[in-house]
This record gives sequence, structure tokens and C-alpha cells, in this order.
Amino acid sequence: MDGEADSTTILVSDGCGPLLVDTLGQLKPLRQRVFEYVRAQSSAARSDISRALEISPGSATTLTADLIRAGLLREMAETERDQTRGRPRVALEIVPDAGFVIGIKLGDGVHTAVLADFSGAMVSNASMTVSRAVRPVTQMLDDVEALMTLLLEKAGRGMEHVRGIGIGMAGLIDHTHGLVRWSPLLEARDQPFGAAAETRFARPVVLENDANMLTLAELWFGSGRAKSDFAVVTIENGVGMGLVLNNELYRGSFGMGLELGHTKVQMEGALCRCGQRGCLEAYISDYALVREGATALNLSLDQNVNARAVLETLFKEASAGNPAAEKIFKRAGRFLALGLSNVVHLFDPALIILSGKRMTYDFMYAGEVLTDVQQLTLSRGQMPCQVEIHPHADLDWARGATARALAQVTDMMFTAEAAG
Repeated sequence: MDGEADSTTILVSDGCGPLLVDTLGQLKPLRQRVFEYVRAQSSAARSDISRALEISPGSATTLTADLIRAGLLREMAETERDQTRGRPRVALEIVPDAGFVIGIKLGDGVHTAVLADFSGAMVSNASMTVSRAVRPVTQMLDDVEALMTLLLEKAGRGMEHVRGIGIGMAGLIDHTHGLVRWSPLLEARDQPFGAAAETRFARPVVLENDANMLTLAELWFGSGRAKSDFAVVTIENGVGMGLVLNNELYRGSFGMGLELGHTKVQMEGALCRCGQRGCLEAYISDYALVREGATALNLSLDQNVNARAVLETLFKEASAGNPAAEKIFKRAGRFLALGLSNVVHLFDPALIILSGKRMTYDFMYAGEVLTDVQQLTLSRGQMPCQVEIHPHADLDWARGATARALAQVTDMMFTAEAAG
């Protein structure tokens, strides 16, 4: 049934955006840095801005006055007194209605959308059930249009209020050129999805791999806000990974890196949905467990088989001590440990966030998986990084898409002003 999506599981704190300053941030226009600092802090006094950005109090006053005149910042009610001057400190905050963005997660069964204001707060959300069949770009954009119409109607807003759109989907995404090199959701490869969406909706559209979108959700709203380095590994109907290094989302040289699910763990092994064999995804994803579970439970893999029901039955059987079901999950857990140990060796992150909303993965997240990671890494008996399990809802992925859209719209806005 179409309507409101599942509630978000991201830990929402005050403010929106990374709390640490990245290298590229220093190259942004100073007015943009002031704006983004206030947004990240939720509110800030001019003296806070002066200290944090290492600018003079006079510059902070001038810059914030410009942003107030532009309708981007506003003064809040008087707060505490400035101890050095004995007068009230007036805090500044983002004007929420200065603009809105839409974030969308495209899935193989459900599409989810979030409308966010310029402060990053979620205004409304909507979801839409769709056929699992792959489709051409035009039909996918029909879905997007219908979903955005539902979303905006719920919010009482029109498309004229939307300044940008972020879209995330599984697959190999060239975000720079708006190309979908390959996705299990689309019929053909190398599709100019971004350009087609911008033509259809007359708004800036940014594309990302869905794992990157979820990583942005953690970087902007969750556990990664104050982390300089962390990884997010997603395990659902595919296996994805997002990585933050030096407080920036890392994509690789061509924007298509970090496909953890398609790293090879078994030469000439199980068939992956990408068409190759031996991928990690072919052993630990939902469809891999369904394939193994159908065999263990003597089910035929035709279109009438409910994949979720197979997963739930498989998990119940494993929990009840069924040796065949237990073996499937234990093997998947072993391959998961192998994949995580490779992440540790390659990137040495301070934090790895495991995401998989289905309860069937509880069995794979047992303590022996983390023990296996420790044994497979050169950690000398100590876990080399923190591991957290976040059972993200679809809204979290869509919120990450709003973060990507907010970043794009903000960059475009201040770059245009600087050029003018």
C-alpha cells in the first residue's frame, strides 16, 4: 500500500551535516562556510562563528548580515549572556523555508521519498510499492514522478518549492556524469538517468549508489557526524559499501569504487546477479540466502515463491537447530567476516556500521562473526575497529539522498553568487 514510509532509525541530533571540517571545505566561499557551520550546529552566535572559522568578529557580523538579507539566516530569541561583554548573545539559525529538496531511494519492491527543508529537517515522507520487474528509464521516471506528487501533496507544497532532487539506487553509478553504468533495477546498461531526470523535472538531479546515500545519512545525521573515517556495509538484496575518509565521502577515481559486494571471495564460485561468479554478494545477500534456503527447504524457485517468506522460514529453522539452515547462515557469516576483514585491511576505519533491516541477519551478526573478523586481520588479538549494527529503514536511505541534494544545491547557490 502506498503512503507513509517506515520510521527512520538514524539517530537525529541537533543540526545537520558533518561536524568536522574537511579539506575541500576550506576552499569554499567564506559565506558558504558560515552558512554550513550554522546548519551543522543547528544554531550559533556570531562569536561562535568567529572562533570556529577563525575570522574576525567584524567579518562574522558582515557575513551573517549578508546571509540574513539573502533570506538564508535569521536571528533567534535572545539566549544566554556573553560573559565577556555582559550583553545577550543572539543566536542565528537557518531559515527552513528558504528552500526544499527531495531525496529518493529506488528499490526493487518499494520506492521511498523524503521532503526536507533547508535546515535538513524532514518535512514529509512517502512510499510506493512497485513491481519487482526491471524496467526502462522512462518507466522508472514515471514511478519517481508519481512518488514525488504523493510526497508534495502530503506536505501541501508544489514543485516550485523544490530546489534539487537526490536519487539513490543499487548498482554502478557515475555520479559525475549522471550515468547508471549498471543497476539491477534497469533493463539496460550505461543509461543517462540523471540527464533524463533533469529534463523531466526541470530541477538539478544528483545520482548516487544507494550505499553512498546511506553513508551520507550517517555523515549528516547519524553516528558519523563527528568521525573522520568510517565505513557503512549494507546487506539486503545486494551488498554495498560506502566509505568516509578525512570526513569526505570517498568514491574512487571514476565514481564507481567500493563495490564490496562484487569483490571476489571464491574463484568460479556461486553465480552473482551481476553475471559474474564468486562475488561476496552471491553468498550473503538476500537473494543468495533465498537460493540456498529454497534448496534446504525443498522449494522451487519460481515467481510464486515469496522471497521474504523463505528468509523468515529459513531463520526460524536455523534458530530451532535445523542443521541445514544453520549451515547456510554460518557460511554466510564466515563470508561476511572475510569481507569485513578486507575492509579493515584496506582502509583501517575507526568504525564499521553494518546495515540490514531484515531480522534474518540477526543470526549472521552473532559474536562468532566478529571473532572471525579479528582472526582474519592483523590485529594481535584486539578488534581493530568499532563495529555497530544499525537496522536502517528505507527512510534513512532517502534522508541520505536529501543530504546529497542539499550539498549540491548549496554548492550551486554559493558558487553562482561568487561568480556573479
